[in-house]
Amino acid sequence: MKQKENKSIFLEYLGDTSELRVLDFLIDNHFFDFPLTEIARGSNVSYNSLVSFFPAWAEKEIVVKTRKIGKSDYYKLNLNNSFVKNIIKLDWSLTKKNALPDLKEEELLI
Repeated sequence: MKQKENKSIFLEYLGDTSELRVLDFLIDNHFFDFPLTEIARGSNVSYNSLVSFFPAWAEKEIVVKTRKIGKSDYYKLNLNNSFVKNIIKLDWSLTKKNALPDLKEEELLI
């Protein structure tokens, strides 16, 4: 797998694992749904790694199946899941902290 040249702030703070790369990709593209092959490609994770943890995410409703086209199931982040909501908030606060380093901690959470 080819590594991304510029890691996101999310990955810089939390680490660069397969699960976090997929989560980062899905957060960045939370308006869209994707088949597993595109999620693997877009997050730079092998398909075999993805299928090792993705069913557990579906079971925990971190991701939801949106539709089926041909043989492919499409998934997206479950924006109604409280864990997902909090992860997105964390991503935004890390981004704000990096973009606006003079901001106070309490201002990052708004």
